[in-house]
Amino acid sequence: MKKLKLLTIIILFFIIKTSNSYSLIEVDITRGNLNPLPVAVSPLFQDNKSKNEFTKELDLEDLGLEISRVIENNLKQSGLFNPLSKDAFLQKPDIAHLKPRFEDWALIKAQALITGKVSLDNQKLKVEFRLWDVLAGREMLALAFTTVPNNWRRVGHIITDKVYERLTGEKGYFDTRIIYVSEEGPKTQRIKKLAIMDQDGFNNKYLTLGNELVLTPRFNPTNQMITYLSYFRNLPRVYLLDIETGIQEVVGDFPGMTFAPRFSPDGKKIIMSFAKDGNSDIYTMDLENRIVEQITKHPSIDTSPSYSPDGKYITFNSDRSGYQQIYVMKSNGSNVKRISFGNGIYGTPVWSPRGDLIAFTKLHKGKFYIGVMRTDGKGERLLTENFYQEAPSWSPNGRVLIFYRETKTNKKGEGFSAKLWSIDLTGYNERLVETKTDASDPSWSSLLSN
Repeated sequence: MKKLKLLTIIILFFIIKTSNSYSLIEVDITRGNLNPLPVAVSPLFQDNKSKNEFTKELDLEDLGLEISRVIENNLKQSGLFNPLSKDAFLQKPDIAHLKPRFEDWALIKAQALITGKVSLDNQKLKVEFRLWDVLAGREMLALAFTTVPNNWRRVGHIITDKVYERLTGEKGYFDTRIIYVSEEGPKTQRIKKLAIMDQDGFNNKYLTLGNELVLTPRFNPTNQMITYLSYFRNLPRVYLLDIETGIQEVVGDFPGMTFAPRFSPDGKKIIMSFAKDGNSDIYTMDLENRIVEQITKHPSIDTSPSYSPDGKYITFNSDRSGYQQIYVMKSNGSNVKRISFGNGIYGTPVWSPRGDLIAFTKLHKGKFYIGVMRTDGKGERLLTENFYQEAPSWSPNGRVLIFYRETKTNKKGEGFSAKLWSIDLTGYNERLVETKTDASDPSWSSLLSN
C-alpha cells in the first residue's frame, strides 16, 4: 500500500542542542486554561535574498512571520499557553535568535521564548528554531527541519509539537489531520461528503462527491488509510479509502445492516457491528485474508466497538441490561463486564490512546453529554452538555476530544446546524472548530511526523 506523498516528504531533524538542565518553567497540564503560560513567539527571521525567493515560490511576503503565526495559533488553541502580542517585543527577531536579552523578554512577562530562522537552499526550505527559558536565562531546545517550501504550515505544526512536549512532558497533537462528514442543505435533504483538513482547519479537501450518503469515517492508527460507511443504492457498505491514491474498495458485502467500522490498533483488522435478523452483534474482519470472525453472540443489540490501544480489550455499548450501557470485554469476546452504572443512556464509547480512559456520549433528562470514565467505569466525569452532541474522538495524545454538536430547529424546521467542537480532558477550553460547511462524525489522525 502506498503512503500519502504529502506526509512522507522527508523532514530532517538536526538536533543542535538540547538542555537537560532543570527549568523554572512549569506548565500545569491538569488544569486546562486556568493559568496559561505567557510565551513569546518571535517572527522567524529571513534575509532579503530568501524573502525574494520565497515570494517567487510561495507568494508570501514574510514566511517566517506566517510560520510564527501558525505556532501562536496552535499554542493558544491548546488553552495551556498565552502567546504575547508582537507589538510588545523589544528585541529584533534576528538578534533574539542568536542571543536573547532575557531581561527584555522578562519585562513583558514572557516565561518562554521561541525564536527561529528560515532560508531557502536548492529549492528546499530550512527552518531553525530555539526554545528559551526566560526565567532561567537558558536554551531549552534547538532543532532544524528541511522540507519542500509548500510544506511550511506543517513545519509550524511540528515546531509546536516539539515545544509542547518540552514544556508539558506530553506528546503534542498539532501535526495531525481530522476527517469528518461535510454536510450541506436542509435537514431532511442533507448532502454528505467526506472531507479532511489539518487540525487547525486549513488545507480542507473533499474526498467524495456527495452522490451517496457517507457516515462514521475513521483513521487507521498506523497510516492515512480510512474506513467509512456509505450507502450504495440504499444498502450500507464498509469501504477502505487510500487518501494518497484516492483508490477505494469495498471491505465486504454483508447480508444485514453494517455500522460503526473502526480499525484495530495495528491497522490490520476492522471491527464493526452488523445487524442480521433484527439483532446486532460485533464482528472483526482481517484485512489481509478477509476472514470474518463473530465476537459477540447475544440476543441484545451490541454496537459501537472500540479497541484498547494494546488491542487486548474492546469496549462497546449494548442494551443487554435493559437499556443502553457501556461494556468491556477481552478482544476474543470473553469476560464481558458492564462498566457504566450512572443515570442515563450511554453510547459511542472510545478508548483513549493512553489506555486509561473511555470517552462516551450520555443521554439524561433530555440532554446529551460528552464524558469520560476509567476503564473499570469508575471516576465518571461529564465534560460538556448540550441539546444534541455525540461521536467523541481522541487527539493522539489523549489530551483533547473532538465531537459534533447539533442545534435545535424552530417550529418551521429552520435553524438547524451541525458543527465540530473540541474540549480539553479537564473539561475546560471548549472551542468551536471552524469548517467551511456544517460537519459531523469527526475522527482525529495519529501524528503525521511519527
